[in-house]
Amino acid sequence: MTALERRDKIIELLCEKRTVTLSYLINEFKVARSTIQNDILELSLSYPIFTKPGIGGGVYIAKGYYRDKDYLSSLQKETLESLLGEVDDERKLVIESIINKFARPVAP
Repeated sequence: MTALERRDKIIELLCEKRTVTLSYLINEFKVARSTIQNDILELSLSYPIFTKPGIGGGVYIAKGYYRDKDYLSSLQKETLESLLGEVDDERKLVIESIINKFARPVAP
């Protein structure tokens, strides 16, 4: 399995389970701890994932993020946000609901 394939599977697992431990990933992919840590670091550059150390810790994906969901691009989000000051309250609520529903979640 290549690094790209393994990272793809890690994202699939996170989208399914929402959180996993490093130990789980090490055992699942039969690779060294440093390999998984490098994978997580690389994935965190493109996906809203984060780690939490200690008891109850692990690797998490942001609440609301799903891989096959369509998200607003940065330009689309910025464009909608720029319109907020130009519309009435009812349309403002509509635009805000679109942003909330389709903006890419950000890891805490």
